[in-house]
Amino acid sequence: MGKKQEDPPAGAPAWMATFSDLMNLLLCFFVLLFSMSTIDEAKLNELIASMSSSFSIFTAGATSIGEGILISNGVSQLNDLAEYINSMGAAEDAETDSDNVQEYEATDQVLPSDQTLPETYEEMNEMMEEKNLQDNEELAEVISEAVADSNMSDQIDVSFTSQYVLLTMKGALLFDSGSAGLKKESESVLDKVGVILERYAGGEIEINGHTDNVPIKSARFADNEELSSARALSVFHYLLDHSTLDPTMLKHAGMGERLPIADNSTEEGRAKNRRVEIRIYNNAK
Repeated sequence: MGKKQEDPPAGAPAWMATFSDLMNLLLCFFVLLFSMSTIDEAKLNELIASMSSSFSIFTAGATSIGEGILISNGVSQLNDLAEYINSMGAAEDAETDSDNVQEYEATDQVLPSDQTLPETYEEMNEMMEEKNLQDNEELAEVISEAVADSNMSDQIDVSFTSQYVLLTMKGALLFDSGSAGLKKESESVLDKVGVILERYAGGEIEINGHTDNVPIKSARFADNEELSSARALSVFHYLLDHSTLDPTMLKHAGMGERLPIADNSTEEGRAKNRRVEIRIYNNAK
C-alpha cells in the first residue's frame, strides 16, 4: 500500500515573504528620491532656523566657533567673500603701518612739529636720511672749526654727506711722488687729525688712498692701485700707533685712479686727485 502524500503547508510560499520585503524597500527608496526632488521652501526655512538655533552653524555660527565674516555667514554665502578678503587686507595694512610707527619710535627720532608719522618705509628712510644729513652737517661744522684752530684749513678740506663726514688731505702734503712713505713734516698734521678723530668720531673710520691717472711702474709698485693702497695703509698704521682709536673701527682701501674729483688733463687737476680721504661714518649707517 503506497505512502500517503502530505498536504502542502498552509499560506504563501516562503519566497514570497522575501520578495515582498524587496518590493517594500524599492518603494521606500523611490518615495525618498521623489521627496528630495521637490522641496517645500517654507519647511526648508523652518529646518534652517531650527538647526541654526540648535547647532550654531549658519547665521549664528559666530556665537559657537568665533567671529569672522566668512564663517559667520556660512560658506555658501560666497557673495561676502570679496568683503572678507578686503577686510583682511585692510587689517594687514593697519598692522604694517603700526609696525612702521613702532620701528620709527624705536630709533628715538623726534619728529618736527610740522610733520606726521611716516606711512611707508620709503618715507621713513627719507626722514632718517634727512636726520643723518643734518647731524653730519653739524659734525662737519665742529670739525671744520677744529681744523681751523689747528691752522690746517689750507691742508685739509672738510665736507659731508648723509652717510659720513669727509676729511681730504692732499697727497703732496703726505708723500713724495711715487712713494708711500710719510713725509716727516706730515706727522704733525696726522697727530692733529688723530686728536680730532678721537674727539669726534663715534662710528667707523675709513681711510682711502687715491692717485691721478699717470701710469706708474716701479720696483715696489706695479700700478696706481698698489700705490694708493700702500698710502692708505701708511696713514692707517700711523693713526693706530699715535692715537687711542679703536682698531676695530678703522679700515683702509686703495682706490687708485678710479674716483677722480678733478680733471686729470691738467697738472692742477692731477694734484687734487692725488689725495688721502678719511671718512667718519654716521653711527646710524
